[in-house]
Amino acid sequence: MAQDYYTTLGVEKNATEDEIKKAYRKLALKYHPDRNKDNKGAEEKFRESAEAYEILSDPQKRSRYDRFGESGLKGAFSGSGGGFSWDDFSHAGDFEDIFGNIFGSSIFGDFFGGGSSRRERRSAGVRGADLKITLALTLEEIAAGVEKTIKIKKHKPCSKCSGTGAKSGTGKIPCRNCGGTGEIHTQSRSFFGTFVNVQTCPSCSGEGKVIEEPCSTCHGEGRSRDAETITVNVPAGVSAGNYIPLKGQGDIGPRGGPAGNIILLIDEKEHELFERQEDDVIYELPVSITQAALGDSIELPILGGRAKLKIPPGTQSGKVFRMRSKGIQHLNRGGAGDQLVRAWVWTPKNIGRAERKLLEELARSEKMRVPQGGKQFLKDREVM
Repeated sequence: MAQDYYTTLGVEKNATEDEIKKAYRKLALKYHPDRNKDNKGAEEKFRESAEAYEILSDPQKRSRYDRFGESGLKGAFSGSGGGFSWDDFSHAGDFEDIFGNIFGSSIFGDFFGGGSSRRERRSAGVRGADLKITLALTLEEIAAGVEKTIKIKKHKPCSKCSGTGAKSGTGKIPCRNCGGTGEIHTQSRSFFGTFVNVQTCPSCSGEGKVIEEPCSTCHGEGRSRDAETITVNVPAGVSAGNYIPLKGQGDIGPRGGPAGNIILLIDEKEHELFERQEDDVIYELPVSITQAALGDSIELPILGGRAKLKIPPGTQSGKVFRMRSKGIQHLNRGGAGDQLVRAWVWTPKNIGRAERKLLEELARSEKMRVPQGGKQFLKDREVM
């Protein structure tokens, strides 16, 4: 059943370009496969929203769709049978804007094979799978950047046949099923004429050649699964949702096919002391009544160490102090965020007889009386 592209994105037929883009961004985040590993239908929803966005974000395709419906889109897609494939997606920049590629590589060009023809990809062999790895970092690691060593398991060339998949002394012969073309052509007739359908040959997976005698170790695959340790430099200032593409370091393809990529997804560990706010960090600082009234110099934690903060006399609860450049380094540019310290006046619950007597004396002092409440107090408090 054909999908209604407007319904798929949840927009009206008179939606603006910005409204369409905003709706797609929302769905792409919601149904991204990496965020829905247990949801079998998410990947299809993700694909459907991309197809709808591809049509409705293009003025010419949208006009044809509005006038003639799905029948007006014949030839709009290059995939087999005329249907949508990731090769047709022309908005990689929009996708990367959503998911935050910190190195600028195209997730569609690099990871889904976009930009190369079907014939070029076939001649290079079947491409290996991409490996998605989540890397959880502390705020300290994010603040200054870090080098991480990661152990992974992936397909590597078979040591016995050197990745060819063929028994020693043998090689590949032309595929008899497709005659070495890697494609199967079938014709169908209809009232409108003769149509030629082109499909990848199932016998040789589009390579045009098959192994004469398979290797006894890898059984013709040309690869085996082994552990490997990789080192990656994570720049300072990354955020959860950013990814680092490691091109050509994923699974090797069968029988000498090109390697896939590693997609390193960044995550942030929750910190016991700090809360992140973009490149600033927030620290909640309890101060005593005497410290707030008289002022003090307090040593407190910062990312990667400790520093002193001067508390002026008369500090009110909720006052925020800014420690310049004590936050997280900005990604791909100079400078750093700040550490915001919010002071909270701590009132002791249990006090002794001597402390109570001192507090009672303070309570009788004119200077210790609290001001009148109301809106004016809130205005005065902001400038205290």
